[in-house]
Amino acid sequence: MADHHKTHAGEQSAHQTANVASQTIVVKLGTSVLTGGTLKLDRAHMVELVRQCAHLRQQGHQVIIVTSGAIAAGREHLGYPELPKTMASKQLLAAVGQSRLIQEWEQLFSIYGLHVGQMLLTRADLNDRERYLNARDMLLALLEHGIIPVVNENDAVATTEIKVGDNDNLSALVGILAGADKLLLLTDQPGLFTADPRSNPDAELIREVHTIDETLRKLAGGSVGGLGTGGMATKLQAADVARRAGIEVIIAAGSRPEVVAGIVKGEQVGTRFLPLESPLESRKRWILAGPPPAGDIIVDAGAATAVTQRGSSLLAKGITAVKGEFERGEVARIYSTDGILLARGISRYSSQDMSKIAGKHSQDIHKVLGYEYGPVAVHRDDLVLI
Repeated sequence: MADHHKTHAGEQSAHQTANVASQTIVVKLGTSVLTGGTLKLDRAHMVELVRQCAHLRQQGHQVIIVTSGAIAAGREHLGYPELPKTMASKQLLAAVGQSRLIQEWEQLFSIYGLHVGQMLLTRADLNDRERYLNARDMLLALLEHGIIPVVNENDAVATTEIKVGDNDNLSALVGILAGADKLLLLTDQPGLFTADPRSNPDAELIREVHTIDETLRKLAGGSVGGLGTGGMATKLQAADVARRAGIEVIIAAGSRPEVVAGIVKGEQVGTRFLPLESPLESRKRWILAGPPPAGDIIVDAGAATAVTQRGSSLLAKGITAVKGEFERGEVARIYSTDGILLARGISRYSSQDMSKIAGKHSQDIHKVLGYEYGPVAVHRDDLVLI
């Protein structure tokens, strides 16, 4: 699969562009996987998972880690203290454990000469348009510079209102942020079964899921290990969200040898949820069917040709005028100077900023605004021709 849908934060480096089979893979690791069912981090297993992820990087793939385990790491570091069962206690353990956890990932990836970058998110970061775009830009900047993003919920500050609540659903949202191809939900179970395999010897592994219905939801029980917050039910929710955005989802056992490498190679591992459409298609559908355009961008003949015939992004240089008011991340119409509607697109700059940089070269954007959100006004992946 070509990696054209992942380039909307700027141009990819040459070796990634050359590798057309390059994929963006989100690997979500539950507490039960990271601790091996014990009360502390299983570093021997973590290094094994890191080795597989490093191998994917060598093959030209992008890897994002969504990690649980901050509370377990905090508990271990403090010597398993007796604490009251309150939200504040959990936040205390997360505050202590998160720095330990990121240090572990940093040390393990450094064995393979790879750097990590920590991203702590809450639902508030993903619900607010400006913060969503900033999170997306940061995530894609890390990938572009060869850094492994390590993502977790910001448990030390998250209240019930702003929590995603579990890292299964967080990993689906991160997959959407990154325009990922695959989401690997690694757990202590080999996948989704036709019945509870712990109590029913006839339970069979479901290899492939095409539709998520009530029957399937009933099969997914609650949390198993008592260590994490997500059971099969949250994995099913996450799979549903991700596959609607065109991401293939696999639920598999994190303890299985070469589990990450095997899945990416196409081996039949765990339970696979087929994507409903490509991320690019679902994005373009949203641009067409989503919120009504908030304003208009008028472009010169050169830009009109580049956008409509060459599949180029819209650069500030080709903009002659901006009408209406829109924020960065809102949909605007793109017109030619003679009033013909050419396209709809998600603007990377607000109408106010767009007016200031209209007609300017990309390298001058920072000089004009004092900051920049990349060299393009509207990226080709965020454009739908009318």
